[in-house]
Amino acid sequence: MDSRARTETGRRRFLRTVVAGAALTAAGGSLGGAAASGEAASGQAGSGARPRPYAVRPLLLGTYTSVPGGGTGVGLGRYHTTRGRITATGVIDGIGDPSYLALSPCGRTLYTVNEQQQGAVTAVALRADGRHRVLGSRSTGGAGPCHLSVHPGGRWLLSANYLSGSVAVHPVDPARYGALGERTDLVTHTAPPPGPGQDGPHAHQIVTSPDGRHVLAVDLGNDTVYTYRLDTTAGKLTQVSYVTLRPGAGPRHLTFHPSGRYAYLANEVDNTAVVCAYDPAAGTLTPGAPQSTGTGPGTSYPAQFLVTRDGAFAYLANRGHNSLTRYAVEAAGARLRLLDTVPSGGDFPRHLAFSPDGRLLFAAHQGSGAVTVFAVGARGGLRRLGEPFAAPVPVCVLPL
Repeated sequence: MDSRARTETGRRRFLRTVVAGAALTAAGGSLGGAAASGEAASGQAGSGARPRPYAVRPLLLGTYTSVPGGGTGVGLGRYHTTRGRITATGVIDGIGDPSYLALSPCGRTLYTVNEQQQGAVTAVALRADGRHRVLGSRSTGGAGPCHLSVHPGGRWLLSANYLSGSVAVHPVDPARYGALGERTDLVTHTAPPPGPGQDGPHAHQIVTSPDGRHVLAVDLGNDTVYTYRLDTTAGKLTQVSYVTLRPGAGPRHLTFHPSGRYAYLANEVDNTAVVCAYDPAAGTLTPGAPQSTGTGPGTSYPAQFLVTRDGAFAYLANRGHNSLTRYAVEAAGARLRLLDTVPSGGDFPRHLAFSPDGRLLFAAHQGSGAVTVFAVGARGGLRRLGEPFAAPVPVCVLPL
């Protein structure tokens, strides 16, 4: 069994323990918070076979803690895997502005940004008995970190500093439950120059390509996507290439098609979507023509794409329009065909996420303080399930 297979097996085993352990833990302090029914899951999202669902599974919420009506840390909850109903079960306190969340490949450690002027990233050890432990924070070397991701090997954490237009690398220590070491690299986006109306670079996302060969950073301020190689021994980034979108596009978030040969860019400023061809060997993106988000004239601030595990459909969150655009994915990923827009069920849908089996879609609404859940149909249809779940300024939702 190779290292990636071992990691995925370990993650499944740990998440089964988390869900089962919720039956033994009081609702106020647990990650899952209730007894689970059904058989153990047979896999995770993207692994092929769809897992057999439990009745309830854990859910985590990122929020802002320094704004009126915000939270006090990372929200904890559980969701019903068929009805979509969410129930709050507690909070991991003591983390400032944890606006974006990411899970380690093994599933035992949660990482959050601290989206503040003195930016930081925080590690949290997750436990099945609900006694989650904050392992500590490390400076990102920049301001306003808004996105982070874990390299597939699980040994490096990557983060994007929005306000200062830089990306950072931190080592992960598996011997210390996934705690973070001191930053090993910090790269500031100094070229090309900022786009129209921008005051400088604004790194908005950093993610590893599906094959693990390259790291891509999306910069809204420079209208640019940068490609790096990560030295997995020293934790250093080396720039390979970059591609610049049309001036004023404002690229915000990139999502790969399951084939790994195409990626979809949400352009926040000019209200467009772009299909990009991707060369895995070289790590280069080739953007296609801008496409409509289906939201009409004006700017609706598209936020993020999701693509179904079979690569047949894509969904785009439109914050200003309060909708989700549905696309059919055609030509093996090379083409998006606009189908329609669906009301998102709240105000300012900031973040989308699938449940691990891909049957539910969660939309976190920053403006209305709610999370809406949709059932995802076999033909890409979205059916809203119940009433939105009220939460303090939810800006990221992570169903486990």
